[in-house]
Amino acid sequence: MDSGTHLVMGVALGGLALADPVVAENNLTFVAVMAGTVIGSQAPDVDTILKLRNNAIYIRHHRGITHSIPAVLLWPIAITAVLSFIFQDANIFHLWLWTFLAVFLHVFVDIFNAYGTQALRPFSKKWVALGVINTFDPIIFGLHCIGIMLWAFWFDPVITFTVMYTIIFVYYIIRFVLQAAVKKAVHDAIPDEDYVIVAPTMRFLNWRVAAKSKTHYYVGRAYGKKINIYDKFEIHPLPRTPIVNKALEDSNLAAFISFSPLYRWEISEIDCNLTEVRLIDLRYRSNDRYPFVAVAHVDEELNIVNSYTGWIYSEDKLQRKLQIGSSN
Repeated sequence: MDSGTHLVMGVALGGLALADPVVAENNLTFVAVMAGTVIGSQAPDVDTILKLRNNAIYIRHHRGITHSIPAVLLWPIAITAVLSFIFQDANIFHLWLWTFLAVFLHVFVDIFNAYGTQALRPFSKKWVALGVINTFDPIIFGLHCIGIMLWAFWFDPVITFTVMYTIIFVYYIIRFVLQAAVKKAVHDAIPDEDYVIVAPTMRFLNWRVAAKSKTHYYVGRAYGKKINIYDKFEIHPLPRTPIVNKALEDSNLAAFISFSPLYRWEISEIDCNLTEVRLIDLRYRSNDRYPFVAVAHVDEELNIVNSYTGWIYSEDKLQRKLQIGSSN
């Protein structure tokens, strides 16, 4: 989920902690627990700082080790240790308990996004992504905001947030049912489909669709059970020439391949001495463009002159990014 949703979830969990008699009866413990749930709800996303290095490192590692099983266990201990020095008379065990719940909830809800997490590390580096909830879901965010506002107007937070999370639980079930219906509709529309990605959007009934058969890629949208296929690409194996092999060694293209399960490629001659290898993610079609790409320019001596991976919404901006990369 996005940072704003994680924040309101932390506040809501802090309010729900008042169901714990130890927290409810000790004001200092409640303040410490609220701080713990808010910080714990954000802590696993500290790896966002990797964006300051480059997109390749961020793509490879975001929601990786910071969302792993060891991290889920260590974040609450570290946060509790710091907060126990600030709130020295707070109940340490209950502070740890609710902070742990905040960290666990952060990682747990991220599993339901299309991006997913490596939540099973160190036992598996597989990305767990159920793809039923958009990174920002206005219904989930809105329900939390309503719950917090009701609490501010003196509604009982335990009852308020219990009702809210019951509604959200039912909402998650509905999302799974909708996703299954869309997948079936895709299979009916593309009978030879052998792999499909159905990704949520911010609109309740609107889903992104990217599918693969033995011969073609298909890209479209679903509205309910109605499937609209916008693009169809014939599948051609990526040629393994020396230039392509060199491009695939680049960190930007390697990160892209590790992240993108469905992509097509383009190879073009820029000039007599430079070849562009471009990989295009098919999951994120927007305004007739595919903005998530990886590009490498390779010269005749098999040197990578420049490269880039990330979200690009215009060709001019991509070329500027490549020029910046080559100058660094």
